[in-house]
Amino acid sequence: MHTREAIEPRPVLGVFWMVVTGVLFVGVTALVKYLGTDIPAAQAAFLRYAIGLVFMAPLLRPIVEMRLTTRQWGLFALRGLAHAVGVVLWFFAMARIPIADVTAMNYMSPIYITLGAALFLGERLALRRITAVIVALLGALIILRPGFREIGPGHLAMLGTAFVFGVSYLVTKPLSEEFSAGIVVGMLSFWVTLGLAPMAAVVWEPPGWHAIAVLAAVAALATAGHYTMTLAFSVAPVTVTQPVTFLQLVWAVALGALVFGEAVDPWVVAGGLVILGSVTFITWREAVLKRRVITPPPAATRL
Repeated sequence: MHTREAIEPRPVLGVFWMVVTGVLFVGVTALVKYLGTDIPAAQAAFLRYAIGLVFMAPLLRPIVEMRLTTRQWGLFALRGLAHAVGVVLWFFAMARIPIADVTAMNYMSPIYITLGAALFLGERLALRRITAVIVALLGALIILRPGFREIGPGHLAMLGTAFVFGVSYLVTKPLSEEFSAGIVVGMLSFWVTLGLAPMAAVVWEPPGWHAIAVLAAVAALATAGHYTMTLAFSVAPVTVTQPVTFLQLVWAVALGALVFGEAVDPWVVAGGLVILGSVTFITWREAVLKRRVITPPPAATRL
């Protein structure tokens, strides 16, 4: 365990690192979209995390030397296995629906976390939270527009992704209070790789060097993104960095239109903004009231 010293807030630097984080995660999205259905989703997710373990090598010794309780082992395993399911669903969705849809629907995860914190962590669900959750659900309906557009397996997978990532974050909360961020991320990488292994084995196809190279780049960008996001949180409050996640939706729409020829759907953009607005409102109000903020930015739920 590590004791962190107080750091003077530097909001401009925090915004900068959050912008960099958004660029890196958009790069992840672009590469996974580019890979498409060349290899099964479970196998692609497994290779991404297996390769990513290389970046976790410096954490191997501290993890091996840790003396964990049965409860801590259980929480790490539960989080990793839940996250593994979410990652597979995310890869599946990315190959089948527009990038903007994936990005916008990913904003739902903090809403699930807000509900879960009320149900399982004893957080009080005040009227402002209930209102924000309802508004976010309306945003999801704007994106999906049931009865007016076809809701395919990719959209359903993305709803599941946001939910499972929410569960993963809730399990992480007590662990983040007991261990450093590096240990938490390292254990996540280990357990997700372990959880994905049997899923990948069922659908395994010999991967080509091209697919391996793409997934290695995905692992590198995702690892760098989590690192820069940690830097942003270390120098600025989440209420400053949270609104910057809006840029990810802008970049996702531009990327889909300019690189992958996807039509710009104004309903998806509008729904994403509604959801993000509700998430930002919850975070801002909790900070104003000086409560313990449990709602993470959408970027924190990415793979």
